[in-house]
Amino acid sequence: MTTSPDLDAATATDGASALHVDGRPRRPAPVLVCDDEPAVLENLAAVLASEGYDVDRASTGEDAWKLLRRKPYSILLVDLMLPGRDGLELLSALREARLPVETIIITGRGSVATATQAMRDGAYDYLTKPVDVERLLTILPKAVERHELQRANDDLRRRLEKMSRFEDLIGESAEMREIYRLIEAVADTDATVFIQGESGTGKELVARAIHNRSSRRDRDFVPINCGALPRDIIENELFGHVKGAFTGSITEKAGSLELAQGGTVFLDEIAELEPDLQVKILRVLEDKQFRRLGGRESISLDVRFLAATNMDVRQAMEEKKFREDLFYRLSVVEIHLPPLRNRFGDILLLAEAFLRQFAEKYEKKVRGFDAKVTKALQEYGWPGNVRELKNVVERAVVLTSSDRIGVGDLPARVGGPTSSGSTITLPIGDTMDNYERRIIYRTLEHTDNNKTQAARILGVSLKTLHNKLNRYEKEGYARV
Repeated sequence: MTTSPDLDAATATDGASALHVDGRPRRPAPVLVCDDEPAVLENLAAVLASEGYDVDRASTGEDAWKLLRRKPYSILLVDLMLPGRDGLELLSALREARLPVETIIITGRGSVATATQAMRDGAYDYLTKPVDVERLLTILPKAVERHELQRANDDLRRRLEKMSRFEDLIGESAEMREIYRLIEAVADTDATVFIQGESGTGKELVARAIHNRSSRRDRDFVPINCGALPRDIIENELFGHVKGAFTGSITEKAGSLELAQGGTVFLDEIAELEPDLQVKILRVLEDKQFRRLGGRESISLDVRFLAATNMDVRQAMEEKKFREDLFYRLSVVEIHLPPLRNRFGDILLLAEAFLRQFAEKYEKKVRGFDAKVTKALQEYGWPGNVRELKNVVERAVVLTSSDRIGVGDLPARVGGPTSSGSTITLPIGDTMDNYERRIIYRTLEHTDNNKTQAARILGVSLKTLHNKLNRYEKEGYARV
């Protein structure tokens, strides 16, 4: 291996790029340098130390792996060709162990193809020998920044995985954790967000969570239901009017947009707006100003826009009911709320939360649900989503005379017989995975938990049945 003259001649710079990410001071980034040539190893380590990095050295792949397992490094700068465990093997071991280290490969010119393959396998970049110090010092801060961002995302993901509640949203399913992640990512920006989901899934709760975690949290959150009011009234509600704008307008009135200055406007069911009002909203989004009805002066607007609909937006655009340009202006970020039937693991979590809420509200000592109610809640298809579940639990708390909710406290559509003997009724609109799980559990119930007999009835091997049951248990699904 040839020692680079660039390394011998390298001198220290101010070190700002190594010590700062996005202009914020932080501790020196820990870097592990691994090369089997002592001169190259020492020169690289000296250059990086002079730039402010926290540098450790290793001369073999095995030594590097021991250090990587003991200390959280940001960067691994490693020679591709090492005796024993080489650079590619270290990269593979890092990936398998899920250690968050950005790897930069050092390679000879004859091994560039291999280094390129290493990048496809997850390496951040590669350098050819002799090492160009200027290029090294250019890519290192970028690699450190990517590592810091990835670590922040991983920390957020781990924190969200422990959550069953986020603002007023309740759920610990993978679908809801992804919603929480998106809210965290977009909240403290001014990006417009388009929230889609069936009625009752909690679109306004998502909008409020975004507002509450934004820099506008101390200003007003103004929800406007675009589908609940006639055309003339909704226009006046949005923009307000000046005195004399129409018959009966004897005073001026500020609209919701104006009242929301500095805060957030939530345009719920925006696809219900008439086409000409959609055009006006589009102009407000583009120009950041508007006029009151009958007014001549433009009013500058500083608000954050969030919008939602329960429509199939793509179909509405195809049918010319919703403007494409307005959709693309609003949907800088899209959030899709899943229906409750696709959040099976959250049903009982939500029901318990609503039970506590309404037991306190109505001052009743209701402590839980009996087993038949638990079963009924999980078997029902919930076409009205979370809103329907909330209403069903409130009704049950009001009606019950016991300390536990019984089937008689549920509406007939929810608590009525859904299965008997060797039959099972499945709700329309559920996922195949949920259907399969319910059928497996019901078959086990039919066979008194005889897994061998159940596997025979289901037409699967006993091993397959055990694997599915283990997966359901890990995913937190209760037996129904």
